[in-house]
This record gives sequence, structure tokens and C-alpha cells, in this order.
Amino acid sequence: MANERKSVVILVADDDHEDCMLIRDAFKEGLLMNGLRFVGDGEELMDYLRRQGKYKDPQLSPPPGIILLDLNMPKKDGREVLKEIKSDPELRGIPVVILTTSSDEGDILRSYNTGANSYITKPVTFAGLVNAVKALGKYWFEIVELLPEGKGR
Repeated sequence: MANERKSVVILVADDDHEDCMLIRDAFKEGLLMNGLRFVGDGEELMDYLRRQGKYKDPQLSPPPGIILLDLNMPKKDGREVLKEIKSDPELRGIPVVILTTSSDEGDILRSYNTGANSYITKPVTFAGLVNAVKALGKYWFEIVELLPEGKGR
């Protein structure tokens, strides 16, 4: 078990600019010093993970230790992307936490069956989001042992 908080790049895939700003603010408020990167749709997420297009430079687009994934995005939605990530031997080791507005039981079941590591329904208040981010940080960066960078991804 880890005793100190790890600095891990968190890749947030969400098409809602306001939600992205709130997530960034919640991480600051929660005193999580992780590097946040944002992509706006599923195609952009896969480009980032596969180092394609504007994401070729690993200095500007470091490998994520965890992905926060919205289900409802344009071009390629989170459901499709989750399936693609978890079926790719190079990517499936990256933990994927669903962070979405959907509390639909079918979405939750499908997400876990496809390989999601956690499922969080976005809280409706900023205080709720800060609390969720703090809990996420404690669990994923203090308790869980993540794969070392470059191993299994």
C-alpha cells in the first residue's frame, strides 16, 4: 500500500467546457497536484493515447496514469472509447473512471462489463464535485498501486 500521494497525469475526456473548468477547479480545491490534460471527444482521446496528430510529443502529452471518461461525447462516445481502450493490449492497463451525468443503471452495468474501473455520477454541486475528487484522489493516488509508467500501457 502506498503511503504518499503519487503525481500521476490524469486525462479527462469531456466535451463540456464548463465541466472541464469545474473539474480543474475541484482538483485545485482538493489540493490534488496531479497534471491534468483535457480532450473534448472520443476521437481526440484515442489520438492522445496512440500519440497521433497533435499528441505526438510525449513531453506535451505524457502518458496518463488514469482516465476520467464522460460517456456522452460527440464523434466517438465514451462507451465506444471504453470498449476500444479495454480491448487494446497496449492501453487496457490504464484505469478508466467513468465520470458522467448518467445514473442510468444500464450505463453503469455496461461500463463495468466493458472494463471500467469505477463509475461516478457527476455531483450537481461544486462542493459535491470537490468531495468526489478528494475521494478519487485518496483512493487512486494514496491507496491503489498503479502500474509504473510504461508498464502495460
